[in-house]
Amino acid sequence: MKDNLQLADVSIVEGQMVSIDLARIPDLSIDVAKKPWKPVTDEHRENTCCILDEVCVLNIPRPKNRVEEEELVNKFLDGMRKLFTTENNWVFLPLLETSMEYCVQCNSCSNACHLYEMSGEHEMYRPNFRSEIFRRIYKQYVKKESLAKWRYGDMGLNWKTVTRLGELAYRCNLCRRCAQTCPIGVDNGLLAREIRKIFSQEMNIHPRELHEKGTMNQMKVGSTTGMTPDVAKENVEFIDEDYSEISGVGIHTPFDVHGSDILLLHNAGEVMAWPENIAAFSLIFQEAGLSWTLSSKAMAYDGVNYGVFYDDTQTARIALQHMLAAKELGVGKIVIGECGHAHKALTVIADRLIPFEFQVPRESCYVTLRDIVMSGRLKLDPARNDFPVTLHDPCNIVRLMGIVEPQREIVRKIAPKFREMPCKGVDNYCCGGGSGFAIMTRNNIEEWRGNITGRKKMWQIAEAFKDCLGQETRKYICAPCSNCKGQIREILEHNDLYAKNNFSYGGLVELIVNAMSNASPGFIKWEGEE
Repeated sequence: MKDNLQLADVSIVEGQMVSIDLARIPDLSIDVAKKPWKPVTDEHRENTCCILDEVCVLNIPRPKNRVEEEELVNKFLDGMRKLFTTENNWVFLPLLETSMEYCVQCNSCSNACHLYEMSGEHEMYRPNFRSEIFRRIYKQYVKKESLAKWRYGDMGLNWKTVTRLGELAYRCNLCRRCAQTCPIGVDNGLLAREIRKIFSQEMNIHPRELHEKGTMNQMKVGSTTGMTPDVAKENVEFIDEDYSEISGVGIHTPFDVHGSDILLLHNAGEVMAWPENIAAFSLIFQEAGLSWTLSSKAMAYDGVNYGVFYDDTQTARIALQHMLAAKELGVGKIVIGECGHAHKALTVIADRLIPFEFQVPRESCYVTLRDIVMSGRLKLDPARNDFPVTLHDPCNIVRLMGIVEPQREIVRKIAPKFREMPCKGVDNYCCGGGSGFAIMTRNNIEEWRGNITGRKKMWQIAEAFKDCLGQETRKYICAPCSNCKGQIREILEHNDLYAKNNFSYGGLVELIVNAMSNASPGFIKWEGEE
């Protein structure tokens, strides 16, 4: 286990490459825990060919012999060659080629990366560490247009390098903060995602949460949650009933209304985990007099698209079904609910993946909600939100799409004690659950999210509320993204902050409904309250 890690160590070192010393992880301005890593079992070490640190995402089986080693490396090289052809990668090829050619190793990206900082500045966590490994393989085996097969004993590459590179691609939240900082626009986040794509599309290796439990389940059943269309409709009917009583306003969520102006596309995880978000959207759209509907067509009631984290084919399959459902209903546009990756998947990515004739206009719910709130169509009493509020910026919406002000216009209007986090807007730090990590719960991933990936977000939250930390004052973390909410819930629990602070987290729509004067007070619930 080396502290001063070198690129050459990726292919030479046996067993676990590094150990992340909790003592090196920076202390924050708030008293938070550093939860110890769970021991990695000997059986796991023997059967899994790649353990970089205390975490293992892909669980790649160890090759049993030289034939399997050669097959693994050559599959990777075949996939890498396809990445650099227009017919196989028209979506990302221009930026990919630029990022491969022009890095000058200035390490500006490292200074911008929350994982590098919160790992205690471990070399392995530099964004350009994995990129440089990828770049050297590219120059030796792809750029020279060599189609030669790799053979056991060839210098410069082996199966360890390839499998460790696959794991390294999952030591990144794909937040693109590094790309924003790079003076020449090298996108290390894109390179990490393209490595993931090779492993999925060419080698059939992917995290089970994203693939089997994610896109495969969604294509089979209709939702990553496992809800069938009938179950989804039934659950929403229960939500309408429950929150009609809670809000004092009769709520009716329409399904399958042909010719509506809007098809609202939720992250179906909200139905299961945060039903108040579903109810709040319905109540706001209803009271604003919008023409809108949900769809009960399979996949069209779940805006999740986990393919965007690892696989273009899976991304396209899901996005196409979303578009076709909207076309079938004849709606004017799709409004994407509070889900960051759904925004990116169905807009900037789908624009490149889905043929134009299948596309439907799409709009962020932030824009729709801003128009509703600022138009005066809702009766609002900001005094109902008389508690400190801060705003988390989901990376996929703010930094990757540039939607920064609509949500702020709303919060400034309805939350008189609103305060920004440091590093707000496009300079935001990822919640730590981005790129699929928020739904992973094995092999020390939960401890890793609490100790490293989510630690900088915890610093941002603490800084925003530093004048009232440790006090009973109610504090609301507005996180308008389903996966971000899940991660923020986890880091609050990881750091034992519920007992010390009266925190609540939730979306933007819940904050709006809490301020609606024709609804019963107290729509937002606080920890410990029934």
